Amino acid sequence: MTKDFSTNCQGEIVIIDDTPANLHLLANLLKESGYKVRPFPSGKLALAGIKHSQPDLILLDIQMPNMDGYQVCEQLKIDEISCDIPIIFISALNEGLDKVKAFSVGGIDYITQPFQAEEVLARVNTHLQLSNLQKMLKQENYLQAKQLEAQNAQLQLMNNRLQKINQELKLKYNQLQQTQLQLVQSEKMATLGQLVAGVAHEINNPISFIVGNLTHASEYIQDLINHLKLYQQQYPQSVPKIEDNAEEIDLQFLMEDLPNIINSMKVGTDCIESISTSLRTFSRADTTNLVKANMHEGIDSTLLILKHRLKANNFRPAIEIIKEYEHLPEVDCYPEQLNQVFMNIIANAIDALDESIQGRSWKELKANPHQINISTEVLSDNSRIAIRIKDNGIGMSEQLQEKVFEYLFTTKGINKGTGLGLSISRQIVQEKHKGKLTCISAPGKGTEFIIELPIHNTQQPIIDSNQDSPQLNLFNHSH
Repeated sequence: MTKDFSTNCQGEIVIIDDTPANLHLLANLLKESGYKVRPFPSGKLALAGIKHSQPDLILLDIQMPNMDGYQVCEQLKIDEISCDIPIIFISALNEGLDKVKAFSVGGIDYITQPFQAEEVLARVNTHLQLSNLQKMLKQENYLQAKQLEAQNAQLQLMNNRLQKINQELKLKYNQLQQTQLQLVQSEKMATLGQLVAGVAHEINNPISFIVGNLTHASEYIQDLINHLKLYQQQYPQSVPKIEDNAEEIDLQFLMEDLPNIINSMKVGTDCIESISTSLRTFSRADTTNLVKANMHEGIDSTLLILKHRLKANNFRPAIEIIKEYEHLPEVDCYPEQLNQVFMNIIANAIDALDESIQGRSWKELKANPHQINISTEVLSDNSRIAIRIKDNGIGMSEQLQEKVFEYLFTTKGINKGTGLGLSISRQIVQEKHKGKLTCISAPGKGTEFIIELPIHNTQQPIIDSNQDSPQLNLFNHSH
């Protein structure tokens, strides 16, 4: 079973390899598939070339003189111009530590030589597609931020005017305020939801191809091994040339290790499929009916979306997530709206922790790591659950706590917060789900948000959460 990826996603590819034969082979393979190729025989030449013109993807050999592939990758990742270019390592090395190091320095994939043409093309096309989707997502986020900034300015102007209107218009003003909140929420949820669902869909296509071929490859390899064992049994005394070759390639080891390699690849594809499932969990929508949903799945899919913000960066170590989950029954709810609440609160916690690093050294931050603790429990009356999300940041004063859920109130700097996230979150929890959203904080003690939800909700008929539902609207996640 094969699939042609050569025309799916074109782009410019840089190949870095000190072996002319490999360089020539890869260049011809990719050119024949419609890609623009720039080959370099050394890391130093490649770094100079990439500074002048950035490719869409880099294929990088590990074992090279003067500057090996790991060093080249590190140089690319510390340069702002080239840090976002995806890098696939190609090497004859197949040890686990080599692969770990390849990923730790910034590689996104690892192809072992000798390689198959279809595997190279499939991986190249997959990562070009993912890279393009990431660029699109970044551009869409920027456009959405600018659009939201303009909308906020209009909302603020309208709010100032409405404050001058007499008491008779107060009820209409409140109604208009709710309409505006829903409009902002719907616009951003629709665009972002389509992007996340699109990423999940694009992941599914190539991974399905790989999974399908791995199944057949595993069967074929086992058949060949069995055939070779049968041959050894029937002809135990082979000719010297064959025996020398078997010893040279360590035939016995290959027969034992090859199935293990296939199994390892299967573990990798299972991981990617799990990520895709989490994206679909986060992006599912049912805006008209309550459904029974697993709260832990919603929290975990939200953490996956925010995973890049939790990682260590140049200013602080990684943020630790501590989960203390009790067994929860499924809750009658609107899952996509509660995912939005989780997104708003966890994203705000990350922002608060990032703000708390001012004046603190890396050593101090390492000794007192940033943490977000997420715990769940069934409350004593057995009719409600509680979800607690707590950070160990700088906390808030009592005066700020009183305003934190107010419309358009934000503690963040200009262009960093809209003042809508927590206001929308409280509306979702208390008005849509008849629950309760509270905040507990103190200066220097961190901040904790507590979401209480009824397990059973009789507002509307409940439908099976496993039924197909319309494509999602994703959520605004700016406070």
